[in-house]
Amino acid sequence: MASPLNVLMVGTGEYTTGFVGGGASGSDKKVGVVGLSMFDLRRRGKVGKLGMVGVNGTKFPAIREHLNKNITQVYNNLDTSFDSFPADNVKDPESYKAAIDALQPGDAITIFTPDTTHYPIALYAIERKIHVMITKPAVKELAHHIALLEAAEKHGVYVYIEHHKRFDPAYADAKHRAQKLGDFNYFYSYMSQPKSQLQTFAAWAGIDSDISYYLNSHHVDICDSMVSQLGYVPVKVSASASTGVAVSLGCHEKTEDTISLLVHWQKEDDPTKHATGVYTASWTAPQKAGVHSNQYFHYLAQGGEIRIDQAKRGYDVAEDSAGQLMWYNPFYMKYAPDEDGNFAGQSGYGYVSMEKFVDGCRAVNAGTLTPRDLDAKGLPTLRNTIATTAILEAGRISIDENREVKIERKDGQWRLV
Repeated sequence: MASPLNVLMVGTGEYTTGFVGGGASGSDKKVGVVGLSMFDLRRRGKVGKLGMVGVNGTKFPAIREHLNKNITQVYNNLDTSFDSFPADNVKDPESYKAAIDALQPGDAITIFTPDTTHYPIALYAIERKIHVMITKPAVKELAHHIALLEAAEKHGVYVYIEHHKRFDPAYADAKHRAQKLGDFNYFYSYMSQPKSQLQTFAAWAGIDSDISYYLNSHHVDICDSMVSQLGYVPVKVSASASTGVAVSLGCHEKTEDTISLLVHWQKEDDPTKHATGVYTASWTAPQKAGVHSNQYFHYLAQGGEIRIDQAKRGYDVAEDSAGQLMWYNPFYMKYAPDEDGNFAGQSGYGYVSMEKFVDGCRAVNAGTLTPRDLDAKGLPTLRNTIATTAILEAGRISIDENREVKIERKDGQWRLV
C-alpha cells in the first residue's frame, strides 16, 4: 500500500487558506481549497505531514486562528495543524528554500503564489526530487515550461498543473462527447471575476501578470484538452485588451481590464483543416452579478456543437442580508458538512483535482506508475499543458508588441515566432 504523502503548501493566500487582508476571503473560497483539501486527505490517510510557507511569518498566528474557527470547529475537530516557515516574527521572500530543504525526496509541494514566482520555486523543488503541483498558469514563458519539463524528466518527479476545470463534471463530459463530433471548427469562451478581486490581487495585477494568464488559462486548457486528441495544434495568436477600469480602482497603470485571445488552430496531419478559438477573460465584472465567476463556452464541430454555462447551475439563494439573488457553486467546493459533521466535499472538482495529484505522487513513490504513465492518462501534467503556456505567452507578446505571434512545433519542440 502506498505511503501517505508529505506535502508543503507554498503560498498562504486565498486559494490555500481563504485568509486575505486579515480575515476570511469575500470570494467563493472563504476557507480556501488547498489547505482544507489537504487536511481532509490527511484525515483519510492519503497525506502525512503538512507544512505551509509564506513570505510573511507574522501572518501565521492569525491564519491558525482562522483555520481553527472556520475548519476545525466546523468539521468535527478536523486537524488543521501544520509546520510553518518562516518563524512567526520573520519576513523572508526566499523562505521557500529552507522549507523545501526540510523535505525528503518523494515529498511534494503545492505552489499557489504570484505567477512570476512559479518557475524558481518549482525548479528548486524539482532539483531536490520533490513532486510539484503548480496553480495555473504553470509559468508565464514557454522557455520556462520546457526547462521545468526537462528538469522533471531528469529527476523523475511528477509535475501537475492545477487545471481543476478539467474535473468539472459538465466540462469532463463535454470533452468526451467532443471526440465523437468530428473536426474542430470554432470555440468561444468567457470567464470573469468581480472588481473586488482586484483588491485581493492588487500587489501583482498588471505588474507580475494579467487577467489572461489568470483566467483565460482555464478555457485555453479545456479547449486544448478537447481538440489535441483530434490532432489540432495552435499555430498563431493575436490578442486585444481593454483598459481603464482597473487603473481607476488604484491598480498599476499597465493593468488591463479584459483580454481576448484569437487563436488559429490547425490539424497536424491535414493542414487544409483550420479552426478558430476566441478566449475572453475579465476581472472588472459587476460587484453584484449574483455569481463570483461567469464562465461559459461554445464548441462547434463538424458533427455538432456543445454549449456550457457554468455560472448559474439551477441553484439560487435569496437572502435579505445579501440584498440580491445569489447563484452558488457547490460542485466546485462543497462546504456543507455530512451527517456526522465531517467535511463532505470530496466530490467537488476543486477537491478532486487535489486528490488526483496526491494519488499520482503516491503511485510514483510506490513504483506502480511513472510520470510518463500519468502523462498518458491525459491528466493536466507539465507535458500535457505546453500548448496552453505557448498560447498565453503569445497573447502577452501580441499585446505588448502589437502583432500576431506564430507558434511553431517541429519534432516535438515548441517555439514562438
